[in-house]
Amino acid sequence: MPTQPRAPLIALLTDFGLIDPYVGVMKGVMLGIVPGMALVDLTHTIPPQDIETGAWQLHIAWRYQPAGSVILCVVDPGVGSARRPVAFRLGGRIFVGPDNGLFTYALAAAPVEEAIVLDNPRFHLPQVSNTFHGRDLFSPSAAHLAAGVPLSELGSPLDPATLIRLDIPAPAWEGETLVGRIAHVDYYGNLITNIEGDLAARALSTEGVALTLEVSAEHVWRITSRGSHFAAGNEGELFMLRDSSGRLTIALRNSSAAAQTGAKRGTRITLTGLHGAATP
Repeated sequence: MPTQPRAPLIALLTDFGLIDPYVGVMKGVMLGIVPGMALVDLTHTIPPQDIETGAWQLHIAWRYQPAGSVILCVVDPGVGSARRPVAFRLGGRIFVGPDNGLFTYALAAAPVEEAIVLDNPRFHLPQVSNTFHGRDLFSPSAAHLAAGVPLSELGSPLDPATLIRLDIPAPAWEGETLVGRIAHVDYYGNLITNIEGDLAARALSTEGVALTLEVSAEHVWRITSRGSHFAAGNEGELFMLRDSSGRLTIALRNSSAAAQTGAKRGTRITLTGLHGAATP
């Protein structure tokens, strides 16, 4: 299989929705600079201003874009403010968007090779609105990068260590109990936790492990059932599995675990029975 795109490719992730023409306007700007380029819609239904959800959705998507792609992300409640417009190269792709934590998971996945502030007006539209940098600044910059313009021409060098990261809690041990949280609730109502890797594998393979979902003092679920796929559970019974992101996930066969429990991002979970504390 090819490891490089045959033509310039830009993948887009925004919170612009599908009612207004904002996404189409951005695509028109980019196609005006590079006619015929490939455009991939990762998603445009991030909840408005929800940077953490945008960061998660980017996390599960960016590795599957061809090497050499430009990944343009606009979830930007600070548009027009002092937040920096940035671009950087990481993992064989170039990322473009606001420096507000949207790239948190990507930045944790691989080292940044080069980073800039997008402050060269030659690569912006002639008039830059304070309320639509997606159109006037990020889209033309992404198009020029996809066409092969070096990062260094689009702006001033930036220390990658200064890129904004969200403070996303990691799982932690309290004695023999592993304490975590719901990191994301997907479209189907699956509750994706922040427990991954060896800990997720151990949770599913160790006899006697129990996951407790603590929505409130009155609403606590103790989950011991597990499965390898979404159809594995019994009807009406919450169960654990690893989803395609590799995270330990709480699911409900043919239904929504979130709707049944009332859990949401940030809801506390605990795991017992893992037999020995270790660093997550």
